[in-house]
Amino acid sequence: MIKKPVRIMISDGLEARPIAMLVQVANQFESDIYIESGTRRINAKSIMGMMTLGLDAGESVTVSADGADEETAMEMVEAYLTDK
Repeated sequence: MIKKPVRIMISDGLEARPIAMLVQVANQFESDIYIESGTRRINAKSIMGMMTLGLDAGESVTVSADGADEETAMEMVEAYLTDK
């Protein structure tokens, strides 16, 4: 398992469309992927769960990935959240 702090740099924050895209990115991987904000830990493959976070641009979260392709999963999720 790997964990990494990530600052959200998507200009509109995580609203409906960016969340849908994040879920699509996460679902490409076999690994379990979670986004942590404060005391909340949400499965990045769950669109409904991700919608409950209400994250804005500039906020920091912790991304964790655990599984066979965790390193690639972490790179892709981080790239998406940081708008790279």
